[in-house]
Amino acid sequence: MEPISVRAALENTPGDLVRRTRRAKGMTLCQLGQLTGYSTAQVSRYERGISPLTDVMVLRRFATALGIPSQDLGLTELPRHSAATGHYPRLPAPTVEIPGHEDGEDAVRRRKLLANLAITAAAAAGAPITGTSRNSTAEARPGELLVAGLRDAMLGLGTSPPLSPDHLPGELARAVAHFNASSYGSLALRLPRLIRAGHQAGAEYHAVLARCYLLATRALIKVDEPQLGWMAADRARQLALASGAPLDVAEAARQQAVLARQAGWHDQSLTLALAAADDPALREAGSVGIAQRGLLIQCAAYTVAHQRDQEGMRQLTKEAAAIADELGGITHLRDTAGGFNRATVQLHLISAEYKVGDPSAAIAAADALHPMTLPTVERRALYHVDKATAYAQWGRREECVGALLDAERCAAEETHARPAVKAMLNGLLVSGRTTPELRGLAARVGVLTS
Repeated sequence: MEPISVRAALENTPGDLVRRTRRAKGMTLCQLGQLTGYSTAQVSRYERGISPLTDVMVLRRFATALGIPSQDLGLTELPRHSAATGHYPRLPAPTVEIPGHEDGEDAVRRRKLLANLAITAAAAAGAPITGTSRNSTAEARPGELLVAGLRDAMLGLGTSPPLSPDHLPGELARAVAHFNASSYGSLALRLPRLIRAGHQAGAEYHAVLARCYLLATRALIKVDEPQLGWMAADRARQLALASGAPLDVAEAARQQAVLARQAGWHDQSLTLALAAADDPALREAGSVGIAQRGLLIQCAAYTVAHQRDQEGMRQLTKEAAAIADELGGITHLRDTAGGFNRATVQLHLISAEYKVGDPSAAIAAADALHPMTLPTVERRALYHVDKATAYAQWGRREECVGALLDAERCAAEETHARPAVKAMLNGLLVSGRTTPELRGLAARVGVLTS
């Protein structure tokens, strides 16, 4: 039975009104889900307040299904000529044209404008500008080169050696292998070239180009470049929709949910992830569709953790773990999302626990997971960084430094490129006694230069 304080908090919320109306009509969660297009679990989450009922189109679906007056859910009447839309949240069309389809004087002016924008962005970020000097490029770190290369390729700047369209799938597989191995230097050379070639290849290669942009988004999220990340994720979604690839549409939604969460838009992040998880196309895609749904629910759990709701986070994590158990010991989606299995769910639990403010629970979750059970080097490096973050939050400096050194041994380029590692090292350097190991790591990462 729910405590009185919890019941009081849930009373008179949209979710509570939906639950009371559903019960009064003698309707099951499953029946309401069929009417609204959501799974039974998602309807339950809406009713219990785990997923906030704030999205206007979602509220309208429940109002229509249950016959609830719009004003009772805080809605105004729809304009007479409003067009119906689906429940999947859509972002506006991209403001930057996909390069390679311009002619005439307007195209020349646009390219000059984009070149100026690229230089301004590079100066603000301190990143090397393509073609400015050999020294700046030679001294740049792999993560910086990757960002600069992706930025220019996405803006239609620069050139690459020609690449036959027939070679795109094989080259993409190699780029994914570089990402999974945390080889950012190699990825910085290969992925921008792929994006340029993908735009030149034509519509029949849109599915491959969508996956190039999904990979670019993952890399940009990792190195904390949200503006380019939004652009890449939106292009990935549009290309995946155009090529009829529901798994890639769902993965683009997950990446957009991550970016929304990082921007502090938690309700929107939850809506993106959980609405995409309820797409019937995933249920029709077999085991990989089930795994993609698990990833989306896992993403939602981490967003709930940012809201400091430990109980809600653990409930969603258990749901993701149950999906992983249903799939057995098979790892799915290794090349599009880092893999989904029981170990990756446990990995996300580590960061979710320290995000809700419980570092001891995060360490316990880490101790219950052997990093070698994770499917890629990139995921194993993340394990050590997350463990270091939990130790830092707990005030255990020596263990924090030890975990960061483990991360560096696992994947040096990955560790050196992460902004979170730089921030952690800065905090360690100014907050207490330093050691040769700490100073050496800080120097290698580029935090300590003298």
